[in-house]
Amino acid sequence: MSITRFLFPPDPERVAVKICGITRGDEAHAIVAAGADALGINFWPQSKRYIALAAAVPWLRELDGTVPRVAVTVNATDAELRALHESGVIDWIQLHGDETPERVRSLIQQGLPVFKALGVKDRAMLETAAAFASPTLLLDAYAPNEYGGSGETMDWSLGAEAVRLWPDRQIVLAGGLTPENVAEAVRQVHPAAVDVASGVETSPGRKDLDKVRAFIESVG
Repeated sequence: MSITRFLFPPDPERVAVKICGITRGDEAHAIVAAGADALGINFWPQSKRYIALAAAVPWLRELDGTVPRVAVTVNATDAELRALHESGVIDWIQLHGDETPERVRSLIQQGLPVFKALGVKDRAMLETAAAFASPTLLLDAYAPNEYGGSGETMDWSLGAEAVRLWPDRQIVLAGGLTPENVAEAVRQVHPAAVDVASGVETSPGRKDLDKVRAFIESVG
């Protein structure tokens, strides 16, 4: 897939769904068939949902041209990010670490398809997001030792504020979403997309396909 401005094609009529932390090819195929709009694969070695790129390449290649395949990274080096991009099986790179606005800008200028993810706990932290040159911005619950996937719920009022502050950005809401609460989160925030990992799992990295389907159905 070619690099585009946003992770998801803009569509004011619907909210897109990204299922994150996938570790198995059979589950990835089933999740795409269930109607997911993007898949997240975690390449941070300290993640509970980590998978090595070499292990994921065969099934990621099979999914070429279906939905965006998103590499989730935490404080990766430029060389590591280029290797992901050049693997031919990754469409987007999610920067979920301590990357600075300057670093993100540099990566975009290098032609890498990156977007920033931020843990947000208050309005002051939200305002720091303005400095990032990231048309797509993922907002997660603040969990300083987790770098995402903690299962903690974000303050949805901050997500709604982000949507109001940056109408030209694509806001992806993450953090503690489940089939039971995602419809209310969408109603309050009006994000472009929602992102879920732990809320549709039986254990870290193993997805419950019934929960995945219920989540997608609840988003509408």
